[in-house]
Amino acid sequence: MNFGLDRLLSDDALRAQLKGRRVALLAHPASVTKDLTHAIDALAACPEITLSAAFGPQHGMKGDLQDNMMESPDYRDPVHGFPVFSLYGEVRRPKDAWMETFDVILIDLQDLGCRIYTYVTTLLYVLEAAAKHGKAVWVLDRPNPAGRPVEGMTLKPGFESFVGAGPMPMRHGMTMGELGLWFVDRFKLDVDYRVVEMEGWRPDEGPGYGWPLLERAWVNPSPNAPNLSMARTYAGTVMLEGATLSEGRGTTRPLELFGAPDIDARAVIFEMQALAPEWLTGCVLRECWFQPTFHKHVGQLCSGVQIHVEGPHYDHAAFRPWRVQALGFKAIRRLYPDYDLWRDFPYEYAFGRLPIDTINGGPGLREWVDDGGGAGDLDAPALSDEQSWIEIRRPHLLY
Repeated sequence: MNFGLDRLLSDDALRAQLKGRRVALLAHPASVTKDLTHAIDALAACPEITLSAAFGPQHGMKGDLQDNMMESPDYRDPVHGFPVFSLYGEVRRPKDAWMETFDVILIDLQDLGCRIYTYVTTLLYVLEAAAKHGKAVWVLDRPNPAGRPVEGMTLKPGFESFVGAGPMPMRHGMTMGELGLWFVDRFKLDVDYRVVEMEGWRPDEGPGYGWPLLERAWVNPSPNAPNLSMARTYAGTVMLEGATLSEGRGTTRPLELFGAPDIDARAVIFEMQALAPEWLTGCVLRECWFQPTFHKHVGQLCSGVQIHVEGPHYDHAAFRPWRVQALGFKAIRRLYPDYDLWRDFPYEYAFGRLPIDTINGGPGLREWVDDGGGAGDLDAPALSDEQSWIEIRRPHLLY
């Protein structure tokens, strides 16, 4: 199959539309061709394309910054000489002066299919800036490695943030190109927007179910996104960033597991199975032990739960990562009623509310964990939101 970048590079007619125009590129380490050439070098080699600037999202163009809220500087590309502006540094939105450095911006970002992954919000901010300044935006589309399934409650009004660009559920089931179409429609943006579509993407087919597992190499789109298993679990395990439990940062399996020194993971798994066994289909939970080398519980032996979503342990249609992780929180609350579960700091610069509420786009999940309701009390509103989103996104699907 071909991603949007590959199509642009192989299509003379597409590239001809960029001739004589100043072109910017928004990219990161996973912005590579089929043969793993970075987009900057591949585009710079095209005589029709004049690269005048580049932009890097969270974690930087180089993808070197491990944690959230670590800002990247602007710099000048050492090979090609043009400026590289940081959209996760001094600012999150493009500066007016930066918008004057190009005529059309190519966005080539590998997403993970989750609302909280900040490349989604960066896409919206660039679209809004392009509408203001009369610039064209082309998304060079890439697969959603989590595929088409939808899960989670819709972000509530007033909970917009850098990890909540708009009223969508946690797992949106769209590509970046498709999300751009929805943003243009939802926010009524008057912008010259197009998607350079993929060829041959089949998100309902195994073994990748969204990611062409046997055709393309995986390059980390962010430092703690090392493989397809992480992409599959992320729409649930990302909530751990709002909890005191470790999400496995500082281990070789980040965001595929959770744990802490002061829980009994075996008891947690049993409690999860007792509370809502139907939420655990499609994966296998395994008790494990880990000692983070950095981040939460650094240097401490943690009792943990690993969520296995590979090979015979994975059922793409049945797996619901958001519910699995919600159930993990609920089990811990049931086993340890006074457990200090929720962190309190301005997560992704959202002041005045708990990180878990910023992540979920509302207080509903936290209130369900803390207030003693059964599985149906979370399932019902989530299912309603999921069904609504499936209809909302339908006109914008390209594949």
